Amino acid sequence: MLETIQPKPKSKISSFFSVLKQSLKGAEVDLTSISIKRAIILLAIPMMLEMAMESVFALVDLYFVGHLKNSSLAIQTVGLTESVLTVIYSLAIGLSMAATAVVARRIGEKNPEAASKAGMQTIIIAVIINLTISIIGLLHARDILLTMGASAETADHGTNFVRIMMGGSIIIVMLFLINGIFRGAGNAAIAMRSLWIANIANIILCPLFIRGLGPIPAFGLTGAAIATTIGRGLGVSYQVYNLFNGKNILKIRLSYFVPDWQQIKAIIKIAAPGILQFVIASCSWIFLAELVATTGGEAGSAGYQTSLRLMMFFLLPAWGLSNAAATLVGQNLGAGHIDRAEKSVFQTIKYTMVFLGIVSILFLTCGHLFASFFTEDIAVIKVATRSLQILSGGFIIYGVGMVLTSAFNGAGDTWTPTKINIFTFWVFQIPFAYLLAKYFEMGPTGVFISIPVAEVGLTLGAYILFKRGRWKKIKV
Repeated sequence: MLETIQPKPKSKISSFFSVLKQSLKGAEVDLTSISIKRAIILLAIPMMLEMAMESVFALVDLYFVGHLKNSSLAIQTVGLTESVLTVIYSLAIGLSMAATAVVARRIGEKNPEAASKAGMQTIIIAVIINLTISIIGLLHARDILLTMGASAETADHGTNFVRIMMGGSIIIVMLFLINGIFRGAGNAAIAMRSLWIANIANIILCPLFIRGLGPIPAFGLTGAAIATTIGRGLGVSYQVYNLFNGKNILKIRLSYFVPDWQQIKAIIKIAAPGILQFVIASCSWIFLAELVATTGGEAGSAGYQTSLRLMMFFLLPAWGLSNAAATLVGQNLGAGHIDRAEKSVFQTIKYTMVFLGIVSILFLTCGHLFASFFTEDIAVIKVATRSLQILSGGFIIYGVGMVLTSAFNGAGDTWTPTKINIFTFWVFQIPFAYLLAKYFEMGPTGVFISIPVAEVGLTLGAYILFKRGRWKKIKV
C-alpha cells in the first residue's frame, strides 16, 4: 500500500517573499476574499515604495541646491515653494481620494466598467481646475514668494523656479490622481512604478540641469524645477500607457472622457471636502513656515524646511501604508463586508505604529546626521536637528490618526476628517503656535512644539468618530 506524501507547508519566510513578489509584480487579486494581513501587505508594500519615491523628489532637489552658492537662499526657495505647492498637492490628493473611494467601491461591487468611467471623469475635473492654478503661478511667482515671508533677494533668486513648478502643476495633479485610480482598483504596483520612473529621471537630470554638462547649460536652482517637471512627466506617460493598454482590470474607452455631469457632480461631492481637508492642513503649514521665517530668519527657515523634507521622507511611506486601509475599506464596503473593513483599519494601524516607532528613534538619535547630509551651514543644522527631535515625539500617535483619516476617505466620508482638520489646525494649532513663538518668545521652537501637540488632538478626535461608525453607512 502506497503512502500518500503530503507537501510540506511553506515557511513564514518563504511565504513572505512569495507575497512580496506578488505585490511588486502587481497581480490582480480579489482583496475582499483573501486574508486581511495578506491584503494589507499586497497593497502596502508598493504603496509605501510609491510614497517613498514621492518624498525623494524633494530630497533630491534639496540635496543638489543645498550645495549651490547661496545655498541658504536656494534651500529657502525650495522649501517655501513646496509649502505653496502643498495647496496643489491638496487638489491632487483630494481628487485622488475621491477617485480611490469611487473606483474601490465599484471594484468591490464587481463592476470594473463603472470604475473605469469614474476614474476618467475625475481626470476631466482635474484638467479644468488646474488651468487656473498654472496661470496664477506663471504670472505671480515672485509675489507668491514674498507673501510667504521670503526676502526680496530670495524672491528674485527663486522666481523662475516657482514659475516652472507651478506652471507644470497639472503634471503633479495627474501623477497623484491616476495613481489614486490604480490604488482604488487594487493595482498599487503600477502606481509604484510610475514614481520609480519619475524619480530615476529626476535623479539623473537634476545634476545635469543644475550644474550643466556639455551642451546643457547650468541653470542652477531653476534646473531643479526643470528636472523635476520632466521626471514627473515621464511618470505620467507611463501611467497613461497602462490606462490604455487593455491589460489591467480598468479598461479605458474614449467614450469615458465625454463629461457625465451627474457622475461629475457625485465625484465633486466627495472630492470637494477632501480638497478642503488638505487645503486646511496645507494653509496651516504655510502659516507655520511664515511664522518660522519671521521669527527665526533665513537660518531658521532653512533649518525648518530641511527638517520638513526629512520628516516627509519618512512619513510619506507611512501614508502609503495608510492608503492600503483606504482601498480595503472602499472595496470591502462595496462587497458588503463591513466588519472586515473595520478589522483592516486596526490591523493597518498596528503596522504603522511599528514603522513610525522606528523612525522616531532614528530622528531622536541621528537627527543631526540627517540634516548635515543636506547642508554644511551649522546654524541650519542646529535648527533642523531641534525640529526633528521635537516633531518625532508625536509620530506614533500621528500614524494612528493618519490611518483613521484614510479609512474615512476610503469610505467616501470626506467631511468627517475635514471638520477634524478645521478644529485641529485652524482653531487650535495656529493660535497655539503664534502664542508660543511670539507671546512667549520661543521663536521657531514654539512652532515645532505646536505640531505634535495638535496631532495628538487630531488622532483622539478621529478615533472617537471612527468608533461611532457613521462612515459605514456612506453611499458612494
